[in-house]
Amino acid sequence: MAKQLFNTTEKSNFILNLTEEQYSKLASRGLAATILLSSLTTAIPVLSGIKMYSLSSVGVTVGGVLCMILALIGGIKKYVSKKIAVPAAAMGFSLLWAIISMVNSYDVLISINGYPGRGEGVLAIMFYGCIFLTASCIKTEKARKDLLWGVIANGLLNSFVGIVQIFTGEISDFSKVSLKIEINAASGFSQSPIFLAMVLSISIVAAICGLIFFEGKKSKVICVVSICLFSFVNMFTYSLVGICGTALAAVAGIIILLAAKAPKKNLLSVLGIIVPAAAAVVIVNCGVIGNIDSYRLYDGRILWFADSYMRLNASGEADSNLVDIDNTADVYYYMSRKTNDLISKYGLVGTGPDQLVYPQLYNFGLMEADAVYVEDIAGLNKGTFDRMYNEYLNTAATRGIPSAIAFAVSIIGAFAAGVLNYRKTKNKLTLGLVLITVMGGLLFIICCSSTAFTPIFWAIAGCSTINPESKAKKTHTNP
Repeated sequence: MAKQLFNTTEKSNFILNLTEEQYSKLASRGLAATILLSSLTTAIPVLSGIKMYSLSSVGVTVGGVLCMILALIGGIKKYVSKKIAVPAAAMGFSLLWAIISMVNSYDVLISINGYPGRGEGVLAIMFYGCIFLTASCIKTEKARKDLLWGVIANGLLNSFVGIVQIFTGEISDFSKVSLKIEINAASGFSQSPIFLAMVLSISIVAAICGLIFFEGKKSKVICVVSICLFSFVNMFTYSLVGICGTALAAVAGIIILLAAKAPKKNLLSVLGIIVPAAAAVVIVNCGVIGNIDSYRLYDGRILWFADSYMRLNASGEADSNLVDIDNTADVYYYMSRKTNDLISKYGLVGTGPDQLVYPQLYNFGLMEADAVYVEDIAGLNKGTFDRMYNEYLNTAATRGIPSAIAFAVSIIGAFAAGVLNYRKTKNKLTLGLVLITVMGGLLFIICCSSTAFTPIFWAIAGCSTINPESKAKKTHTNP
């Protein structure tokens, strides 16, 4: 007989009667919805042209609350495995330290919700933990494949929008990276070309996994098309992470294909990464896109001028006396050096979640000597930036060194749990998920967390730790 609480009905006690299979189905769909919501809510300001960029965090908030409920159910049902004790504890500590950082921050409200248009405050950190826990509770192979479909669908949505942005320059904040340079960079619904590069890089590997493990000819065709499309659009992010992410995806794809002993024709899928990427470079060099006739990286102009300065007014423009915005290496060196200075000053608790720009400001309010004149961040504070494009350094600067260590431990712990799971089960899809986790951890060295990418990363990382060969327990009821 089905379990009941007191005299309530069976339907009202669905949590008690959920089988592993039913819960896994519900959790995978909830995670896929969370991933898609982060893009769909960003679509509102992109398509409308109205600068309501704070809506980009609404999707993660809604999805995060959903995953919080699912994680709670997973805990009640005892689906949370001891294998994830280390990464889960590290994420818990990181959240706790973020709260301590919040108390000592420049702006408590921003610490909670994140900077408008960024949305990575304490709430986002908590939601990422819930996403990881929910994914780690999935118990069936089918549910893992459903989650992969969600990742691929999100990549396709962003890529289709990216194609429009590339060839028309419309519905984009990144068609121009200066008053004169028009590059029609793709950002999709991922808020920035650099964040889109993160999303597409792991989406390529997800599509390769789909090509190998999905059943049905139509599914495999969709995966082949996705691989080509993701790689093509990724090059139009004109970013270091786009180049490195595409290369890492090709390496990961080869490893998965060889490990799975896939048919030799599937090895051609690697050409689906290389050829479209090369074609994108040729198209740019032919002068077809914007008003440029050679392919190069525009990291500095994208992350600084077009994104934080023009789109969000979250920083000042680059100071040409201090940094060459057209030199990618110089941009990252300057930002790293300045961030390290902030870490040396605020190393224990940081400046506050999502508040890297505030200690850099040098214009102050008229009423109080110590009040930061926030309204003029963009107008009067040249040389300031709101994000360090290395998440480990960014975390250390904004939430303190202890939180950065915990963040690194959570990624390493998730990777270790995934490796142990693969060694035990020899499940090839698990290997693919582990490789995606490794990719994400490496890409965080040259990019930062975002509401577009990080939910996908933690969902995949959590999913890599589960044992899909465990048999779903079905509850039978008697009439």
